[in-house]
Amino acid sequence: MGALWAYFSNWQGGEDLSAKLLDGKALASRVKETVRCDAERLTASGVVPGLAVVLVGDDPASRIYVRNKEKNCQELGIRSEVYRLPATTTQAELNALIQKLNADAKINGILVQLPLPAPLKEEEVTYLIKPEKDVDGFHPFNLGRLLRGEDGICPCTPAGIMALIKESGIEVCGRECVVVGRSNIVGKPVAQLLLQEHGTVTICHSRTRDLPTMIRRADLLVVAVGKAGLVEGTMVKPGAVVIDVGMNRLPSGKVVGDVDFSSVSKVAGAITPVPGGVGPMTIAMLMKNTVRAALLQNQDKLGKN
Repeated sequence: MGALWAYFSNWQGGEDLSAKLLDGKALASRVKETVRCDAERLTASGVVPGLAVVLVGDDPASRIYVRNKEKNCQELGIRSEVYRLPATTTQAELNALIQKLNADAKINGILVQLPLPAPLKEEEVTYLIKPEKDVDGFHPFNLGRLLRGEDGICPCTPAGIMALIKESGIEVCGRECVVVGRSNIVGKPVAQLLLQEHGTVTICHSRTRDLPTMIRRADLLVVAVGKAGLVEGTMVKPGAVVIDVGMNRLPSGKVVGDVDFSSVSKVAGAITPVPGGVGPMTIAMLMKNTVRAALLQNQDKLGKN
């Protein structure tokens, strides 16, 4: 891992370490600038990238996320259509909207904001979205391509994590990588991406025995379980790279990650802050996926210009 690993592999203890911050906000700005330029070129060729976001119900956190996506689309030259549906929406009504958006050539990406209110079935909606418009990267077709190591639309948060790692000059090849969390959204996809970079990957979860010992093996640790302060400094190998995906709101209103930042940052070699780490990269990769989907769906048209 270059100079970062060289320094910490020689560390013998005896003093507090100050971890390098992996600034997701700064990198996301650079990624979005590239996306904006790509969107401008597509628009000049007659293709305006379009993203449809579907929000069912009135969950406060979901409303904030959707507004953030709208704002990013506006800034980057992506046409945004937001469908705000009542919590009483039936599965048939939601499915009909997805089918309508699937058939709309002006819409290149479809995102259904999760979680959906009961009794709506997230899996049914995920399967219904056309794989080429699945900018979340959750469709089994896209996840299958990821499993096979083929090029395709990658889930946004895992893609953002890998971009942060690569941008920071952190080498994955041959390193012990531990992923805490096995969700289809983060844990499993990021494990596959780390495998593609030739990391030796272990996935831990709620039934893992002696979790602290497993975590302490990690040269590179990704934590994505949604439990505030799960990982403490005593559980982390000195010099490890720590990627904190958690976003937990405490009763005080403060937002914290799954990692106890104050103790882990004294031990780790590099760490993502919360907020300002993985979160901004997720939005940036969604925008990138949308523009890429627009390009792929219009290759014939663009080739004639």
